[in-house]
Amino acid sequence: MNRSVDPKHKAKRTSSTLKANSRQQDLFVPSHEDSLFSSNECRIVSVGKRRDGGTRYWCLQHKADATAKYGRPAENCRYSHIPPIKSDEILALDVSQYAGGIALWGAVPPVYDTTLQPLDRGIHVHARRSSGGHKEIDATYRSVRLLVGIKDLPKQELVISELDAIYYMVTSVFGYSMKYVECLHCGHPHLDKDWFSVHAHRSHLCAGCGKHFRDSDVAIGNPICKVRSVLGVRAQKPKTSKKQINLRQADYPGGIQVWGSNPAVVWTSKHSEEEEGVHVHAFREDGALAALDDTFSRVTVDGIALDPLMVRTLMAQSALPHISNRVIAINCASCGTSAFDAGEHAFTPKTQRRCENCGNESFETGRLRKVVGNPLVEILERLADRAPRPPQMHSLDLLPETL
Repeated sequence: MNRSVDPKHKAKRTSSTLKANSRQQDLFVPSHEDSLFSSNECRIVSVGKRRDGGTRYWCLQHKADATAKYGRPAENCRYSHIPPIKSDEILALDVSQYAGGIALWGAVPPVYDTTLQPLDRGIHVHARRSSGGHKEIDATYRSVRLLVGIKDLPKQELVISELDAIYYMVTSVFGYSMKYVECLHCGHPHLDKDWFSVHAHRSHLCAGCGKHFRDSDVAIGNPICKVRSVLGVRAQKPKTSKKQINLRQADYPGGIQVWGSNPAVVWTSKHSEEEEGVHVHAFREDGALAALDDTFSRVTVDGIALDPLMVRTLMAQSALPHISNRVIAINCASCGTSAFDAGEHAFTPKTQRRCENCGNESFETGRLRKVVGNPLVEILERLADRAPRPPQMHSLDLLPETL
């Protein structure tokens, strides 16, 4: 059951309702709040007209479209099925207590996973109290609240959501810069998701109030940019790992997990540098701690080499719903060379392509004619044939954002 507002009878109330409720989750939040959503009940209001003259509806609770056919309010918005964030899925982290440094990354499922580990998504956190000390925190959360002191002001909390972190990863992997963007109507921090996370633009649809606004710059918005600015985090290029590994799946009956590295959302350590490469977890048995947990410049599994760029690209592609099921292995019909679509082609499906090796032009056919080529898809299938058990097929279940 939702609470919708009929524009014919509540027109005067709608404007004030938007102002009162649109600032659902400011970057700074009072420390006594213990969840991002207090209820999963939709709060639907009208937010203007569509291009066809119908009314647009928006859910202020879940910050999502709630327009049904013929310009009517939907029973539930498109995000209503997402469960509220529980208190144990939120990490409150006092930055001053971890002099050894904290590091946060956008966490998505491994591109290859033969373990029985649960789905890992959100914000992965490392925290050390002293330089070189052990990791007191090494876990993943749906939301992180950083307690920080800003000059002489009382400590405040900076909030990072799982979607902020995931799309920061996506935008970073594809080499685009981001900025802090704020709605001109309600002041809500703006996050560009899916298609918009890899295409700079000026016009934005605010998730807080459901209204369109134009920013001063053509850019990609992510609230994390404000967090980094407040913390004084400087952009730094990760160094390529010097480590290499050649492993056999049979030696790790508990399974292996493979990710591509991606730039940290926050990295405060002054005595260590981020490493770039392929990150691997390997388990000797189910339920045990990882026997291997490290980043390598070169990873070979059962004699099959994993290209770090392909791994990193496939990981980011998995978080873009608009190309879901369109990333496949494509081999040239003339010379057999595998097609690896890089740059903007990595997230732009197409029907026609030219082989980089022999120049042969081909056209894709079938139901999904517009596709993206990544040879790693086929490589992982070969690894799966040699695995002690079938790999897990994870899905982030993110919704497409293309309008």
